[in-house]
Formats: sequence, C-alpha cells, structure tokens
Amino acid sequence: MPRYKLTIEYDGEPFVGWQRQHNGLSIQGALEDAVFAFCGERVSVIGAGRTDAGVHARGQVAHFDITHEKPTDTVRSALNFHLKPHPIVVVQAEPAPANFHARFSATWRRYRYRIINRRAPPALDRGQFWHVPVPLDAAAMADAASVLVGHHDFNSFRSTACQSPSAIKTLDLLEVSRNGNEITIDVGARSFLHNQVRILAGTLQFVGRGQWSRRDVEEALAARDRTRAGPTAPPQGLCFMEVRYDLGPGRHRNDAEETIDDQ
Repeated sequence: MPRYKLTIEYDGEPFVGWQRQHNGLSIQGALEDAVFAFCGERVSVIGAGRTDAGVHARGQVAHFDITHEKPTDTVRSALNFHLKPHPIVVVQAEPAPANFHARFSATWRRYRYRIINRRAPPALDRGQFWHVPVPLDAAAMADAASVLVGHHDFNSFRSTACQSPSAIKTLDLLEVSRNGNEITIDVGARSFLHNQVRILAGTLQFVGRGQWSRRDVEEALAARDRTRAGPTAPPQGLCFMEVRYDLGPGRHRNDAEETIDDQ
C-alpha cells in the first residue's frame, strides 16, 4: 500500500486544532476529507505535531496510505483543489517507505513564537502575532532563555492537563531576537510537553517587561510547579516551522523522548 509524506502549511485561526474533534473543523479532518474527495478512500492522516486551535504551521509533516499509487504531483494538486477554500496548502507530496511515520520517525521539531512589540496593534497579519504594547527588553529575554536550554524537568512549563508521564525534556534551541518591532522566539527539541512552547514565551515576556529576572526563571525551573512559571501565551503567535527526520543539533540516537503534545 503506497505511503505519502506531505509537507503542509496552514493558518490555524479557523480550526479547532490539528486533531480531529467533534466540536468543529480540524486540519486533520479537512485533509482526510480532501483525500476522500480525491480517491474515494477514508484514511487517517497522521501529523508530526498536534497544534492547538489558532496555532499555525509552515512546516507540518503528515503521512497517509492509499490503495493505488498516484504521481506525487497529482496527489499535491488534487488535495489542494479539494482543500479550497480552507487556508491549508500541501506544499509538497513525496513517496515514503512503509516504515516512515510522520510522528514517531521525527527526530527534531522547531516552533517560532512571534510578538509584535509596539503601542499600536497590527493591521496586517493580525492573527500571526501576540500584541504586547509595553516595551520588552529582548536582550534580557535572550539571557534568561539560556537558563532553560538543556536537559531539565520542565514540570513548571507544561499545562496542568499534560498527560505525559515525565516532564523531563531536552531543549536544544531557545533563542530570542528582535527585528524592529518584532520579537521572535525560536524553540527546538525532539519533542515537547503540552503547551510548553507557549508557557516558555509567556514566561520570557515577564523578563522582557522587567517584572522578572534571570534568577526568577531559574527558580521557576527548579520549582517544578506550574504555578511558579509565567502565563500560557496566546496561540496565534505560534507557528510550527520545521520537522527533521535526521538528528537535530546536539542529539544522539539514544535520546528517547517520544511524547508529543499540543502546543
């Protein structure tokens, strides 16, 4: 049975999230409907990461199987035709080996959180940023972020609804940069806890406001208590940027962090 790997981008604003749900349209559900419209088969489209309602993607990866082999250009074009008018686009379709799994074969994921930092709210790309109208010190945020890089118990930085049996994760990348009025937070790891990236962003904006110091972030991490970290940042600032299927920076084959939860 042929397997196809998709690279997908989408605007998460109109959806209940990646995962199929009963309370509204999901990205997964829209893709599965498009496959059915294309070839008449009901399939499961498996994604590399489960994004929450309002979260976007530029590099989501998914796979599905169908009975009969089709040219990859046909798969991409047909799915894009049947996805209209949803803001979902299949950027690339590729044949994949039978043992490829979009979620479990992934070795690294990268998210980007965007903050528009000015008094006036954005008129363009309104659903793509967290608008923070008070001045933020991006250099202080970057310095505090360095505390969180590495192998830690991130219990303070996960949702209370997180179902992972362990809060221990290895954060390979946490970088903060400013370009004019935009502050970006890039986060990379093999896998993440539920809402981990958004809680990291919410905590670092406390530092940017001058309400917290680097030491406060260190204490929040050491506390292993969700009430000691900052708020969960809004979903619209978050974008799933990239999935890798080779080793990410600083990773080794014996790293076995398999839990991937919603961001």
